[in-house]
Amino acid sequence: MEPITIGLIGIAVLIVIFLLGLPVGFAMALVGFVGFCLVVTPSAALSLLPREFFETFSSYSLSVIPMFVFMGSIAFVSGMSGRLFNAAYILFGRMRGGLAMASIAATAGFSAICGSTSATAAAMGKVAIPEMNRYGYNRGFAAGCIAAAGGLGILIPPSTIFIIYGILVQESIGKLFISGVVPGILLALVFIGTVFIMCRINPNLGPAGGETTWRQKIMGLTGVIEMLIIFGLVLGGLFAGIFSPTQAGAAGATAAIIIGLVRRQLPFSAFWAAIKDTLQITAMIMIVVGGAMVFGKFMAVSQIPMFISNFIGELPISPMGVMGLIILMYILAGCFMDSLALIMLTIPILFPLVTKMGFDPIWFGVIIVMVTNIGVITPPVGINVFVIKGVVPDVPIASIFKGTLPFLAGMILVTALILIFPQIATWLPSFASY
Repeated sequence: MEPITIGLIGIAVLIVIFLLGLPVGFAMALVGFVGFCLVVTPSAALSLLPREFFETFSSYSLSVIPMFVFMGSIAFVSGMSGRLFNAAYILFGRMRGGLAMASIAATAGFSAICGSTSATAAAMGKVAIPEMNRYGYNRGFAAGCIAAAGGLGILIPPSTIFIIYGILVQESIGKLFISGVVPGILLALVFIGTVFIMCRINPNLGPAGGETTWRQKIMGLTGVIEMLIIFGLVLGGLFAGIFSPTQAGAAGATAAIIIGLVRRQLPFSAFWAAIKDTLQITAMIMIVVGGAMVFGKFMAVSQIPMFISNFIGELPISPMGVMGLIILMYILAGCFMDSLALIMLTIPILFPLVTKMGFDPIWFGVIIVMVTNIGVITPPVGINVFVIKGVVPDVPIASIFKGTLPFLAGMILVTALILIFPQIATWLPSFASY
């Protein structure tokens, strides 16, 4: 059997295994190992498997993952998400739909210290949705708002998806982080504008919130100051070339710990919970990366990337047309697959084609994050929708998906703008030192 045929069968088998629910890392390692056995030799595959996992778990570049995960965990257990919401509520709360706008602004702020979309959605959902329910917001709209805004967690740095993408394509993680700042702020503003328009069309979706005193306004600003300290330390250090990504994550985690201790809101039980959460998430990501490396080696020897690159390169369409097809593929596949698994599966195959057509790797990374963001709120997988369903079990899943639709349109709009104006993603990284 030809290597290309084995490779195509391997991809099909892997997708089936994903749909059956086998953990992503183990699935990719299994298919990659068997495929390497068939294309090369069993002895070569037996040598490949432990080597790739050892190199993954001993890789210094991957040490950036536990640092940023730990920073986000500490920020959550020490109550920063609640303080950010209170600060945003003071700014937007009196407006019609103001609590939803405040939730989006607070989620954007929390995204600056948490690199996970599901963690961001869960953290802000627990704080914001009860408040919106108290003021009579449409429950599906409130839940859909937080599910969509949670996607900011993998766009505004730090982002685990940017880390994985950077490692896979050997691109600067620092520049990838910085590339997400402007698109993330733009997406948050589009979401806030969406709430404003929707609540003008249908005032019952989001009534106005309550009044706040000057004392509450001043006290609420402390939540913003904490976030700005951590965000400025991490991104400022990266931008100026003072920190490597791993050092920036460590500095951010240290700052989060100090803030929690100063506020006396980081008891040992919460600190220990953050450590356990960090270990679990890091181990999961490491296994996924190790499995993806094994699968990537299988793809390389099967010559699938070269075959796809040559096939698409010969199509009578422009490079931007090819990019449109890639984006459509990601959106459709994202309806059925986890975003991390999708990136691990496709980047080794598509990235050589993207660079061959002359597209900027940093820009492409932002595009990938944008389109995988769409996948976290689209059925049937829609991981953020199911996370929010866990927060508000009494709201039907169909109502949450319906509530995300206006924000889905906003995601598509921002993606189109980044396609038309690549400088949205590439301008800021061009000044970065690291």
